[in-house]
Amino acid sequence: MVHLKLQRSIIPACDFPDLKVLEKLVKETCKVEGIGAYKIGFELVIRNGIKEVIKSIRKFTSLPIIYDHQKAATDIPEMGDRFMKAVRGVDYVILFPLAGPITEEKWIRAAFKEKLGVIVGGEMTHHGFLQRSGGFIENMAPKKIYKIAANLGVNDFVVPGNKPFMIAEYRRFLESFGLRATFYSPGFIEQGGKLSESGKIAGDRFHAIVGRALYTSKNFNKAAKEMVKAII
Repeated sequence: MVHLKLQRSIIPACDFPDLKVLEKLVKETCKVEGIGAYKIGFELVIRNGIKEVIKSIRKFTSLPIIYDHQKAATDIPEMGDRFMKAVRGVDYVILFPLAGPITEEKWIRAAFKEKLGVIVGGEMTHHGFLQRSGGFIENMAPKKIYKIAANLGVNDFVVPGNKPFMIAEYRRFLESFGLRATFYSPGFIEQGGKLSESGKIAGDRFHAIVGRALYTSKNFNKAAKEMVKAII
């Protein structure tokens, strides 16, 4: 496992299907000071295979690779072991264990068994997720998810970057039982989140996950440097 060395960084979200675009993005950004890791998703992996995706990134950098299955840990508990074996070669997995506490525990333990870093999410960025905004998920569910993960030894959490008031709430909640958490946030720029605002609220350990605003830019290197300035 390659550990994420920076306490604050920009993590490019590679949510597109083309390996050539991936290689161009990685080549042009991996040397930018403040780029912490690369997040890969289902479009790249399903189309190209996870080994090929990893190989493409490793041509240019040894920075950590985070796999986001969008959304993993929503199956039966027993599938956790199979999932973690299937993603061997990445360094971290993002889990959104909405299928309940038994699945959450089994999948986290399965990841640890394969020596994978675990980043746990509880609330997504879009409107209509929690009940208070018309969604299916009860309002207290994210806190329950985060607390179970913390009790199992997880210190890394996904929080919605376009909801800074919720970042503050989840930070207070986790710190209330002595945890100094590291936060990872999507939801910036295209989804309305402001890097500097959310980064300040999240504290010293913060990684902004940025997708479309980076990979649709005309100059990957320039865009990455500008984003880094907002949080470092």
